[in-house]
Formats: sequence, structure tokens, C-alpha cells
Amino acid sequence: MTSTPAGTVRVVTADADGTRALGGRLAALLRAGDLVMLSGGLGAGKTTLAQGVGAAMEVRGRVASPTFIIARVHPALGTGPDLVHVDAYRLGSLEEVDALDLDSSLEESVTLVEWGEDKVEALSDNRLEVLITRPHGGLAGGTAGTADLEHVDDGRREVTVTALGPRWAGVDLSVLRG
Repeated sequence: MTSTPAGTVRVVTADADGTRALGGRLAALLRAGDLVMLSGGLGAGKTTLAQGVGAAMEVRGRVASPTFIIARVHPALGTGPDLVHVDAYRLGSLEEVDALDLDSSLEESVTLVEWGEDKVEALSDNRLEVLITRPHGGLAGGTAGTADLEHVDDGRREVTVTALGPRWAGVDLSVLRG
């Protein structure tokens, strides 16, 4: 399967609430059958963004990191699709991902996969790839060798959303900027 980018947008959020709000705006674009792949380092905000998606989709249950459960289904409380929230961090092979049988629920649900890079792309040519990065601090007062630990993580996140495949052609991602 080969995908071509339908568009890319970058958004900077000021704090966790801003990241959740971005998740809410993202949810407004999602429909059953959509695959969203979240990437970023530990503590980048993948689960925080997923919480915003889940809240806006009005699904049952608290959206939390499914690291030890691997996959959790959050049924829709209304008429919208269910949310399948997956954490592929602990999965070491494509066979383990395949064993989750995500493709069986893909068409009826929104499937959101944390740590899915190089693991779930084969599920759909139509997907959103979301990369979340955070600042890593700087030097205090410009003094070489002195770390400014106060600003190592001030809550800001840069979120890059790339839409791939014909499903996303013509979708205005600029609404994610708020």
C-alpha cells in the first residue's frame, strides 16, 4: 500500500488542556473507519490528545494509557462510532499487532494507535499520522553548560498532523489550529 499526503498542519499547544482541546477539534473531523497513528517520545502527550478525542466523541470510560491492556474499546454513548484506543509500545512485531485483529473493527470505529509507527500503516492507506514533540529545555541565561531545568517541560507541545490517502483529500486540516 502506498499513501500520498493529502495535507499537513502544525499546531502548538500551550499546555495539557490545549492538547486536549486540539484532540476535541481533531475528533470533529473523524468518522467510522478512520485510523489515527500517534507518535512522539515518552510523555509527549499522546494519551492527553487521545483524552480530548474521546471526550469530544462522547465515549464511555476514562481514556487512559492502555499500555498494559494494549487495546481498549470505548463504546459511543450516542450515535457516533466507538473509539478503539491502542498502545503498541509493548508490541515487538507485526504479528503481535495482527493478533489484536484491529482490522475487524476498523470500519465501524475510530482507531487511535499510540506508538503505531512502523506497525499499523498496513491497516489503511487512509490515515492521520500525528507527531507530538515537546521542548527539551535550554541553557540558563545563555551560560554554557548550565541546564535550565525550569523550562525542560513547560507544557507546550508541537503537534504535526499529516493526512494520508484519498479519504483526507479536500479535508480542511486548518480547523485544527482553533
